[in-house]
Amino acid sequence: MLDRLWQKLRGQTRTTQSPIAATRPEEAPLAAEPAPQITRDAYIQSPLPIAEELAQLFQLDAPLVIFDIGSCEGEDSIRYARSFPNSRIYAFEPLPANMATLKRQVAAYGATQVEAFPIALSDERGTATFYVSSGAPEHLPNNENWDYGNKSSSLLPPGEVTDHHPWLKFDQAIEVKTDTLANFCDARGIDHIDLIHMDVQGAELKVLLGAGALLQQVKAIWLEIENVPLYEGQPLAPEMQAFMESQGFVKHKDTVSEISGDHLYVRKDPAA
Repeated sequence: MLDRLWQKLRGQTRTTQSPIAATRPEEAPLAAEPAPQITRDAYIQSPLPIAEELAQLFQLDAPLVIFDIGSCEGEDSIRYARSFPNSRIYAFEPLPANMATLKRQVAAYGATQVEAFPIALSDERGTATFYVSSGAPEHLPNNENWDYGNKSSSLLPPGEVTDHHPWLKFDQAIEVKTDTLANFCDARGIDHIDLIHMDVQGAELKVLLGAGALLQQVKAIWLEIENVPLYEGQPLAPEMQAFMESQGFVKHKDTVSEISGDHLYVRKDPAA
């Protein structure tokens, strides 16, 4: 989420032509002046970066099943709840402090469609070490409206992420409960997922492998992708794209810069 925010704050994005929606013009390059302070409400009120694509894929009043994996403080879950009022949103966040904020924000915005789970989805059930991030840029201090440092925690040890964001710290590691998408959905009778929003700091492939055969019942996935190993052992953009294509997905949007960004993948036959 951190690099996604940096692109938003700096006004930098890059897209490839999508058969779902026309590509937006390339925005301004990296600004020389410091990025402005962001607030939680401003982020929640801002348009979804894939709003046009989602409007082509789904009816706005459809009873969608949406998974927000790596929900952090729940802002994106709330945005999806506002965009798709009849949806059912499952939010996953293993960091206790983030989960507490997530629950408060969901209640404050009346996002009753959101149900939160304090677990990390992965490729195995059990427990795992979770590397906790903290810190703030010198010109963007944390406050009650936004925490820059809590958005880079991962199941993977930090790699080059602190080279690109020297203010980030990883001074703590905790044990968290893990589950797989396949087991979680089987236990709750969930037989399909319309949209997965995934921001798990390099552990995306672990989550997808944990879906097993259920991955064939997912229509669209919007996930963070890296071109450099921000975390140890993470798969990079070419490997992730090859995996997604092997599973029957087509890339419809690409905002990945030299370092990081996002891909939108849609199943070849989303009506199936």
